[in-house]
Amino acid sequence: MMYKKILLPIDGSENSKRAATHAIDIANVSDGDITLLFVVEQFYPKYAVLPTTVNSPDDDYFEEVRNEGVQIIKDFKKDLEENQCKGKCENIHFKTLVKEGKAYIEILKTMNEKNFDLVVMGASGRRSTLDRITLGSVTERVIREANVPVIVIP
Repeated sequence: MMYKKILLPIDGSENSKRAATHAIDIANVSDGDITLLFVVEQFYPKYAVLPTTVNSPDDDYFEEVRNEGVQIIKDFKKDLEENQCKGKCENIHFKTLVKEGKAYIEILKTMNEKNFDLVVMGASGRRSTLDRITLGSVTERVIREANVPVIVIP
């Protein structure tokens, strides 16, 4: 099967970079395109203090988180094109998407809305030490609920 539309969820981790290398190889062989997806998870910082002493995040906080996500995906795309393509990307068109929400939900929604043929992602991200030992929770949920092939790169 030829994969024309490849979704590459990234988080800026080394696992994402390894997954990108494989996505490039697949897209190059199948004359496909790659969409980089970064999901900004909006969470409230947790403090070990009384709730009345902690200000809840405001729009500035969320804007800062969004901007960080946009910068991560820009830097990742630039690194792909300059360092990882190694002459293989002439016919590959890269697109970028930044979404907000729970990572696995946004990955699955994007996969279905845009009719991707394949998802290529790292086994775990930059989230926690436990993710480095086991299959990442986001990756595991995507595998379990995906309706297209998912290639997981260790």
